Amino acid sequence: MDFRQIAADISVAGQIEIEDIADLRSAGFKSIICNRPDGEDGMQTPADTLRSAVLAAGLEHRFIPVSGTYGASDENVEATIAALDELPRPILAYCRSGARSTNLYQMAVMRGAKP
Repeated sequence: MDFRQIAADISVAGQIEIEDIADLRSAGFKSIICNRPDGEDGMQTPADTLRSAVLAAGLEHRFIPVSGTYGASDENVEATIAALDELPRPILAYCRSGARSTNLYQMAVMRGAKP
């Protein structure tokens, strides 16, 4: 599982799968944020399926889908600010490649989220 650290306790990754969750837990992550909408790719595991596996592994989960076509909405940014404030860290956010998660994190920090 490849992920990139973008802040002290925030990392991003491309699409994760159920078999990655144990490795993410072993890597020390306490929370997972899904920024990928369901149905973007016919091969991706649905967010609810991953959420169930993440919670079963004892991690926290948030679903904040960001459209690859339209980008992050104000609601996405506000939900990310809340998630960064509420979720235990370190946090891994994922989308298709990690780019949307990175951009969303940066927008949230610019609006006052705790980095």
